[in-house]
Amino acid sequence: MKLDEKLLITGLQQQNKVIFDLVFTYYYSGLCAFANQMLKDMQASEDLVQDFFVKLWFQGSHLQINCSLKSYFFSSVKNRALDFLKHEKVKTQYAILNDGCNDSVTPDEIWEFTQGELEELIEKALTQVPPRAREIFELSRFKGVANEEIARQLNISKRTVEVQISKALQVLRTELKDYLPIFLILLHCKH
Repeated sequence: MKLDEKLLITGLQQQNKVIFDLVFTYYYSGLCAFANQMLKDMQASEDLVQDFFVKLWFQGSHLQINCSLKSYFFSSVKNRALDFLKHEKVKTQYAILNDGCNDSVTPDEIWEFTQGELEELIEKALTQVPPRAREIFELSRFKGVANEEIARQLNISKRTVEVQISKALQVLRTELKDYLPIFLILLHCKH
């Protein structure tokens, strides 16, 4: 039986329960199997797909589908599965930080322990920043010099200062991307 996708999409947008139930029944098991290929956890896969359908129902009139329903559903579930895996990776990294630690270890103690390592990583990443951008970045971020003052000291425009800081940050984001989740967790715990 060939389903009229326009009719189905319109039905989903209008929150037609019959259409929703039909689409759910038709796609649910295939989406769960697809998610399970990525997650290797059937319960998590079923939860993820159920959550997708709940959000699909509540999107209603805001639902925008510009491709086939099948493509939309499988792409959405794939993106949710990838987000789930990223979240699990962060949880694992955080667990590694706390592995073997007793409950009396505070976030401040973890921060002090890792601060030196983070400073070393940042220093290493800064070697990838062009010299002028590094100089400006260090004046701004490490010495707290205002952009206007940096521009005056170096006889350049404030805009050039901003562009050079942006270049440095871009390099640091790239070089430190693997450490960002841990850094953010530590920063959050510290405050």
